[in-house]
Amino acid sequence: PKKEPVPTPKEEPAPAPAAEGPQPSPAPEHPPAAEQPTAPADKPAPVPAAEATPAPAEGAPAPPAEPQAPAPEPKPEKPKAEPPSSPLSLVVEEVSENSVTLTWKAPEQTGRSGLDGYVVEICKDGSTDWTAANKEPFLSTRYKIQDLGSGDKIHIRVKAVNASGASVPATLEQPVLIKEILQLPRIRMPRHLRQTYVRHVGDAVNMMIPFQGKPQPEVIWTKGGQPLDTSRINIRNTEKDTIFYIRKAQRSDSGKYELTVRINGAEDKATLDIQVIEPPGPPQNLKLVDVWGFNVALEWTPPVDNGNSEIKGYVVQKSDKKSGKWFTALERCTRTSCTISDLIIGNTYSFRVFAENACGLSEKAAVTSGVAHIKKTKTAYQPEKIPQRDMMEPPKFTQPLTDRTTTRGYSTHLFCSVRGFPQPKIIWMKNQMEIREDPKYIAMIEQGVCSLEIRKPSPFDGGIYTCKAVNPLGEASVDCKLDVKGKI
Repeated sequence: PKKEPVPTPKEEPAPAPAAEGPQPSPAPEHPPAAEQPTAPADKPAPVPAAEATPAPAEGAPAPPAEPQAPAPEPKPEKPKAEPPSSPLSLVVEEVSENSVTLTWKAPEQTGRSGLDGYVVEICKDGSTDWTAANKEPFLSTRYKIQDLGSGDKIHIRVKAVNASGASVPATLEQPVLIKEILQLPRIRMPRHLRQTYVRHVGDAVNMMIPFQGKPQPEVIWTKGGQPLDTSRINIRNTEKDTIFYIRKAQRSDSGKYELTVRINGAEDKATLDIQVIEPPGPPQNLKLVDVWGFNVALEWTPPVDNGNSEIKGYVVQKSDKKSGKWFTALERCTRTSCTISDLIIGNTYSFRVFAENACGLSEKAAVTSGVAHIKKTKTAYQPEKIPQRDMMEPPKFTQPLTDRTTTRGYSTHLFCSVRGFPQPKIIWMKNQMEIREDPKYIAMIEQGVCSLEIRKPSPFDGGIYTCKAVNPLGEASVDCKLDVKGKI
């Protein structure tokens, strides 16, 4: 009985809303705030008019209407969910009297929601009406379109589909003729053409590439995606092969050529890499860096033009002023610097360097602007007042041995320079074995320069040669490699 008088005084201050809404009194007491936001969504006009008596209530319906507009705006997130990219490498695998089998590769981008599948669409040649060949998307990257009319020409495209939509379609370049292919096209690339095919400038390029396929395939040649220059390149096709012919090759003919053999949309492709080369230009900036004893140091930079082929090495030649003739000092130097060691005291030398690539030596050589005069070194004697002990020092090589390459039957010399006091004893070794009295070898030391002459060497005389210097204060040694090549 006490609960009834409690709600009655609360109903009196607001008789108008109670009369208009004949709902039970306890229900509207607590949910008026909840009713106000829901009301503007259903009936925005009548509800604020009925509850317009309290001033704060008028302001209340307006704010909830505003938040409702931004609330359903998760639109900035929608652009992030994008449709997938196009399927890749769409090709015809097989054609029969009434069907076509296709294969392709998955797109690079499938979208956040993942890939739902693929849709294959067809369109008859001459029409623009595309129809789906499959009712529902499927995830396989191979599909057989059946129940086609024999002799029809159809265009085919494939779309990738996800929750956000369909991709840009991947479309076959050519329409497919619905006619059975008795033998799929296949290129039989000869083994010697599977690697870079090298020819010299001015040479003829003549290549025959067999292929197979029934009925007669269509043969297409391109370079960089463009048709060939028929004024320079002749192509002749037969039922079983294609012949590629250039009368006189130029460096501009170098590049990658694409061969396509196609039957009714089914095709096979191969790439042919041709490199046309010529002799390189001469080395640059040849300098005479240093002259000491009967040794000379040279430096240079690679040629500006390598002849479209990697530089294999350099040939260094010397010429003494007396004879004026050029002799090869280094046959193939792989670096851009060298030391020439077998010069004769008292002579004046000039030097030149050729560059070499797979085509041969450069037509011109770089020649040193200055000459090297090999002077006889003078021995400087210390005054007697200097105690002998101050001059004592262990052996030390001031110029090491350098690797040498010589030809069978041609005598060669190994040189190095050493200092030390007392004068060191010099021991020559081959492959760690001491060279004793052997008429094949002549060892000398003069003014600190050690030399070993190897007379008429054979390939057996190649190996690691060591020069060892020993005195009471210690020892030192240097090594080099001698390579003896047989005559060509």
